[in-house]
Amino acid sequence: MKHTTEELEEIASQIRRDIVRMVHGCQSGHPGGSLGCADFFTALYFEVMHHAADFTMDGKGEDLFFLSNGHISPVWYSTLARAGYFEAAELATFRKLDSRLQGHPTTHEHLPGIRIASGSLGQGMSVAIGAALAKKLNDDKALVFTLHGDGELQEGQNWEAAMFAPFNKVDNLICTVDYNGQQIDGPTEKVLSLESLQAKFEAFGWHVIVSNGNDMAEIVKTLQYAVSLTGKGRPIMNLMSTQMGYGVDFMMGSHKWHGVAPNDEQLKLALDQLKETLGDY
Repeated sequence: MKHTTEELEEIASQIRRDIVRMVHGCQSGHPGGSLGCADFFTALYFEVMHHAADFTMDGKGEDLFFLSNGHISPVWYSTLARAGYFEAAELATFRKLDSRLQGHPTTHEHLPGIRIASGSLGQGMSVAIGAALAKKLNDDKALVFTLHGDGELQEGQNWEAAMFAPFNKVDNLICTVDYNGQQIDGPTEKVLSLESLQAKFEAFGWHVIVSNGNDMAEIVKTLQYAVSLTGKGRPIMNLMSTQMGYGVDFMMGSHKWHGVAPNDEQLKLALDQLKETLGDY
């Protein structure tokens, strides 16, 4: 089903409401990066990716998504629920005892939509490459998508994967980096500078796209363009600029909201800025 930009923006607004309510409800979690990536998840799941809510672990014949920076699980859980993988009411159990919605995505709870555990950073690209190669071996024309944090790229395993994919022509892979310039201890430039990610990935042989991840029309167009580049011998890297905390003015652009839950007053302030469009759980 195709959606207008306005319809997608309404879905993203509801996802942002879900995020702040989920994190507030358990007084734990990562709202900043989740809010910043709500537009990306909405574009991917509701407009670009070919997937089925009738979930199977093997994912044969459908596009796959792997979340490498698993701490932004609230945005993924909300997206999966709003896309029909499970009932939105289950979002109220986030980070609660015996919940399927753990702080970092895991597989032993058998939550539909989750194919790997991603609590440890730096591993998602390697897993996605394996899945993409498996699709090639099975003559499966579907694609593999990933999301990574920019601070996460300080993990060395990413760069082994970044060398491997172009050398082995893994051209059914579309990776995205949430390029918000923030990580738990501060700005990435102060913690460990990433320098030019575009130059680095291009030097490794990737086709690199630069995008604005908080502009719905642009991120849809970018992901569709990335799909058009598949099958041409190179993996695709989407360097997506976002603002941490996007949509909630007092959270925007600050690493302080990487992993802090809003209090009651802050929750109200946040919800006042976010339109309810699909109905709160």
